Amino acid sequence: MAKVNIKIEGHPYQVEQGMTILEAARACGFNIPSLCSFKDNRCSLASCRVCLVEVKGARGLVASCVYPVNEGMEISISSQKAIEARRHSVELLLSNHKKNCLQCDKNGKCELLEVSKMVGAREGKFIGDMTPSTYDELAPGLIRDTSKCILCGRCVETCKALQGIGILGFENRGFKTIVSPTQNRSFAKSPCIQCGQCVLVCPTGALMEHSEIKNVDDALKQGKYVIAQVAPAVRAAIGEEFNEKIGTSCTGKMFAALHRLGFYRVFDVNFGADLTIMEEANELIERIKNNKVLPQLTSCSPGWVNYLEYYYPELIDHLSTCKSPHQMQGAIIKSYYASKHGIDPKDIFVVSIMPCVAKKYEKIRPGQESKDGDKDVDAVLTTREIARMIKRSGINWAKLEDDATPDDDLIGSYSGAGVIFGVTGGVMEAALRTAYKTLTGKEHQLIEFKEVRGLQGIKEAAIDINGTIINVAIASGMKNAKVLLDEIKQGKSKYAFIEIMGCPGGCVNGGGQPYVKPMFLPNEDDNILDTYISKRASILYSEDEKQTVRQSHNNPDIIRLYDEYLEKPGSEKAEELLHTFYNNKREKYPN
Repeated sequence: MAKVNIKIEGHPYQVEQGMTILEAARACGFNIPSLCSFKDNRCSLASCRVCLVEVKGARGLVASCVYPVNEGMEISISSQKAIEARRHSVELLLSNHKKNCLQCDKNGKCELLEVSKMVGAREGKFIGDMTPSTYDELAPGLIRDTSKCILCGRCVETCKALQGIGILGFENRGFKTIVSPTQNRSFAKSPCIQCGQCVLVCPTGALMEHSEIKNVDDALKQGKYVIAQVAPAVRAAIGEEFNEKIGTSCTGKMFAALHRLGFYRVFDVNFGADLTIMEEANELIERIKNNKVLPQLTSCSPGWVNYLEYYYPELIDHLSTCKSPHQMQGAIIKSYYASKHGIDPKDIFVVSIMPCVAKKYEKIRPGQESKDGDKDVDAVLTTREIARMIKRSGINWAKLEDDATPDDDLIGSYSGAGVIFGVTGGVMEAALRTAYKTLTGKEHQLIEFKEVRGLQGIKEAAIDINGTIINVAIASGMKNAKVLLDEIKQGKSKYAFIEIMGCPGGCVNGGGQPYVKPMFLPNEDDNILDTYISKRASILYSEDEKQTVRQSHNNPDIIRLYDEYLEKPGSEKAEELLHTFYNNKREKYPN
C-alpha cells in the first residue's frame, strides 16, 4: 500500500494512502471523537459532526470520518476552533436527547455519554422543543426509542449495506426527522428479520433488545423449575462483559455464575446441537437418496428463516424442517427429562441464553410447542441480559472458579461438533461428520472438514464421500445469502446442502452479543474490530479439539435418548418433538 506524508499537530507521520483523517489519526495515536463512523459501514453521511478538525488550506472545518488524507496535508485536532466546534456538535445532540441515563440499559456502553465527557459538553447549553418520540416495543426481539436517537445513520447503513435488507431510513424533515421502518411502522409490522445487527452498532439506547429478565425473575419467585440452557457462542463472548480480553474462553466461569443465580439446572445447548445434527443429517441423506428437493437449507438461525419467509417464500421447501438446537432441547427437557424426573412439564420454565435477538421471536412462532400447546422455550435472554443479571446479583466474576460439571446425566454431555455450531461453517462441518459416517459406515479419518471453515461471506466445498462428490456452500449475513438463493431460484445451484446464518460470522457475532466499540477498547486492541469475530470463533474450535467425543452420533446421551425415547432420527416421535413448519409467505407490511 502506498504511503503519504502528513502532519498532525505539527508532527510528521507516514500513513497509508486512502485512509480517512480519522483512521490516520487513530493509527498515529490520536483519538478524535466520532459517533456516526463505524467499522463495517464507515458512514458516508458524516452526520454527527463530532469529528471536525482543521486542515490547512481547507475552506472550513472538515469531517475527519470522510475526508481522505493526501500528500503534505497538515491537520490540527486541538485548535480552539476545532475543539469548540466538536463541543457544540455534541451539545446540540444532547439538547434533543432523553437523558435518563440511570435507567438506560446502554449505560456504561453509551458512546454519546463517552464522547460528551471527551469534548467537555455543558449541560443545558441549547434548550428548545425536542423531536416527537416514538417508543416501539411491539416486536419480540427489538425495542426502538427515537427519543434517544441521534440520527447517526449507523443502523440504516448496517441494515442496507451489511445485511442487504434496508428496512430502516430517515422519515420526515428538520426537527421532526426520525429513523424508522417506512411510515414509522413498528419492527413488528415491517419485514425486519430481528437479527439485531442494528443494535450492535447503535451508539445510544435508541435500539435495544426486548428484555425478558423480568419474566425469568417472576418464574423464580413462583417456585418454578427454572432451567437454563446456554448456546455455544455465549461462552466465547460473555467474559467481555466483565473486562476479560476478547478471545478468552469462559465456559467454567459462565456455568459457575449461572449456578449461583439460582437456576434449578443448567444445561449446555451443545447437546441440542448434537440432536439437531442427528435429525438434519438424516433429513439430508433422505433427500439425496430419494431425489427430494435439493439443496437442503439449514434452519438453525431464526433471523435467516425470517428472511426466507419474507423475501424468498417460494424456496421454503428447501428449508430443513428441524427446529433449532435450543428449541429441540427445550422440547426434550419438557418431555423426556420431565418424565424421567417425575416433573409436570407445566412446572418447568426453560430459559435459553443466546447470542441472538431473533430467538426471542422464534420461541413464540407457530410450531415451537408440544401437542398440548406448551411452548418448548419460555424465555430467551441475550448474552448481555444474562451479564446484567450476574452483575446485579453481586457475583464477583474475577473470583469465580470454573464449574462446568454437567447438571444431569440424561442430557449433560455433548460433542465437539455441537460446540462449533456457534461459528459460520460449524453446522455444516458437524453435519458432514455425521453424514459421512452414515453414508460410509466409517468415521472421517481427520474428523475436521476444514474446507468449510473461515469467515468469508460465502464459502463452498466439494466433499468426496465414497467417490460421490457432494457440493456444499456456506453463507453468513443476508447480503451473502441472497447470492446463493438467487442461484437456487434460477435453477443454477449445484449444491446439495447450504448452511446460512443470519449474522455475519455466525452466532459469535450475534445481535445479542457484547458490544465491541472502538472507544471502549484498550490501546493494545486497536485492530480488534478486524479480528474479534475470529478470536471468538477460535474459542469454539479449540473446545472442539479438546473433546473426547467429536461427532454428534457418538455422544452417549444422544445414543441413549434415541434408544430409550426417540427410537431413531426421523421417527414419528422425533418428528413430533424436533421438527416444525414454516410460513409459506409472510406479509411484509401488515395492517
